[in-house]
Amino acid sequence: MSVCNTHLGYEKINEALKCCKSVFFIGAGGINMSSLAIITKQRGFKVGGSDRTRTALTERLEKNGIEMHYEHDEKNLDGYDAVVYTVAISPENPEYVRAEREGLLCVSRADYLGYVMTGYKNRIGVCGMHGKSSCTSMCAQLFMDADADPTVLSGAELASMGGAFRVGGEEFFIFEACEYMDSFLDFNPTVAVILNIEMDHVDYFHSMEQIRESFSRFASITGRDGYAVFNADDGDILLIMNDYEGHKVSFGVESDADFTAKNIKYIKGRPDFDIYHNGDFYCHISLSVTGEHNVYNALAATAAAYTCKIGGEKASIGLANYKGACRRMEYKGKMCGADVYDDYGHHPTEVKTTLDGVSRMGYDRLWCVFQSHTYSRTSELFDEFVHSFDSADRVIFADIYAARETDTRGMSGAVLASALGKKAEYVGGNREIAAHLKKELREGDVLIVMGAGDIYKLYDELDIEKGDVSK
Repeated sequence: MSVCNTHLGYEKINEALKCCKSVFFIGAGGINMSSLAIITKQRGFKVGGSDRTRTALTERLEKNGIEMHYEHDEKNLDGYDAVVYTVAISPENPEYVRAEREGLLCVSRADYLGYVMTGYKNRIGVCGMHGKSSCTSMCAQLFMDADADPTVLSGAELASMGGAFRVGGEEFFIFEACEYMDSFLDFNPTVAVILNIEMDHVDYFHSMEQIRESFSRFASITGRDGYAVFNADDGDILLIMNDYEGHKVSFGVESDADFTAKNIKYIKGRPDFDIYHNGDFYCHISLSVTGEHNVYNALAATAAAYTCKIGGEKASIGLANYKGACRRMEYKGKMCGADVYDDYGHHPTEVKTTLDGVSRMGYDRLWCVFQSHTYSRTSELFDEFVHSFDSADRVIFADIYAARETDTRGMSGAVLASALGKKAEYVGGNREIAAHLKKELREGDVLIVMGAGDIYKLYDELDIEKGDVSK
């Protein structure tokens, strides 16, 4: 069971923080939470936080003068008068219990982010069931290379930003808008970028009607003077756009959208194409990242930049310089002669589109090690998962990452492997997976290690030679 969002809003948070000198972040080690903690520190507050595990992100917090605790204890709140928490924590979290008991200001991560962003003129929120981090990162790269000096808060680290966030000027705030538990309804975008709508987060969303309603409400926050940048190839998005009252800017590949991609070709799996705006040539795009899904991400980023008066020439330069975000088809090196990539994909659509893109890269065999994320998602989308690996030659399933759940559905890596057939197998934990790969991989293969849980720990067992992916 998770803790709910607070929905206090900007005015109440702003007024309450006037009486506060210190802020404590429960679950500070997350991508977004760590970024918000550092931004808060830079605004002059004393900042502390807690998380279960020491990571590179928590070490970065410590280097920024933030006091970190690696077990949750109510004593950690000594000296703090406000709390920001992630809804992933348990209601029994001792720090959260104490904060509630003593009447400290308690603000959920989404509510706090909504407060932080109101200090910026143009607020570009990227939402969708897939591709948010990649598109947010593309927007960040485009705006940075256009000398727009954006402030950015993403769900993935970007090498050119030196992390998952960037503190820039007050003109542009680019942020990833997460839909889980309707967190994005606490945000305050002036530009809503809507990539796609699909069934996911089945522990919270119970129907497509509920999902469409949530995305419609997010878009409506921009108001009559705002913009919705939306995927016109997505039928569910078209439905919610019927009631949108602001300015509409569409993008697509198959539809007659405002921004369209034409003359698409793939060079070793990497898209090269022209963007047309209302029928006229706008710019040429040559990407360094793979897959058709990144054609859509690039269209969305270009359209979002257009709403902020950044034109096609600068879009072309920025997107050419985009080398991919951390754990989004991130090249790790070579193992037994095979190229190894790391990817965050955990929904059937993400798995399929990523593997389809890799299949165009010219390798002899495509291997995938996949860790499914949560039992509920695996169970509710089981048939879709089974068909999402069609482009792979061999698939190894790891144990399912439980996250906030316990197994009540009879789901496992072995069950997935059995359903997929002869090209799939379950061999055990990370040590067994590594041993199997060392025996089977060969030059000419590509290996994708994929999942949103802790599958990255597999790299501790692999002998990877780091190098440059360029051929």
